[in-house]
Amino acid sequence: MNRRLLVFCTTVLLAGLLTACGGKASTPSSTASPSQVETTPASPSATASASPSASPQASPSEETEPSATPEPTEVAKTYRMNKNYFIVPIDKEKTDNKVVLLTFDDGPKDHITLDPILDTLDKHNAKAIFFVNGYRVKANPDLLKVIDERNQVIGNHSWDHISLKKENEAKIKDQIESVQTIVKEVTGKTPVFFRPPFGAGNDAVRKITKDNGMLFMTWSNGSLDWDMNKTAEDKRPQAVIDNVMEQLHPGSNILMHELPWTAKTLDNLLTQLEEKGYSFVDPNAIDTEL
Repeated sequence: MNRRLLVFCTTVLLAGLLTACGGKASTPSSTASPSQVETTPASPSATASASPSASPQASPSEETEPSATPEPTEVAKTYRMNKNYFIVPIDKEKTDNKVVLLTFDDGPKDHITLDPILDTLDKHNAKAIFFVNGYRVKANPDLLKVIDERNQVIGNHSWDHISLKKENEAKIKDQIESVQTIVKEVTGKTPVFFRPPFGAGNDAVRKITKDNGMLFMTWSNGSLDWDMNKTAEDKRPQAVIDNVMEQLHPGSNILMHELPWTAKTLDNLLTQLEEKGYSFVDPNAIDTEL
């Protein structure tokens, strides 16, 4: 019996050793190498924070829609021009008469002179009429666009800057209407103010001006900035101011030009006008039909 028991125990022990050895042998094969490890996709809930759809969304009421460009507001017609070319209130009791109209002839010429004038007008919140010649617009359409884009007013000063009263009606018509056409082509707007070169007009000029829906005007206050040949260059800016101030009255229709000394002195001139209590009438407020 002891022998049999010994044999049995030996058999059980060997079996256990074989089993133990087999288990150890299989252990390495059950361990995957790094290259064999599969990455388990993260669950939807684990990736929700990284998903674009998980980003906070503004509610319809919180979304800001781009604002539409406001339509231009039409300026009320509160002024008219009298027979002496002064700008006067339509209703004297309700409208200030201590105003001046700023105008610039013979452009557009060059950024060097035009830009400072426009900058000064902006500084003083002032608008002016720029009476342009057709041949200059043809040469400098970009400058005409700048005048329009800076919210200034464009007037008609004929195509060639000639004395229209010496011309026949057909020539006058061409000189005036060709400017209407080119300004409309460049800016999309048609002038409603006309000033004849040299202030020289006649019945035919006035009729064609009216037929084209424009107000005929010359001026009531000449800065004489165009007549400085006998004035030293360094004295021209002050001479412009002196000339304007000597003729200054409520409603003055001031004639200036796109010239270097005018551009240089304009800020000083407008400052002095304001100090005297004057403001600058918006040409859009002038009734061209009265």
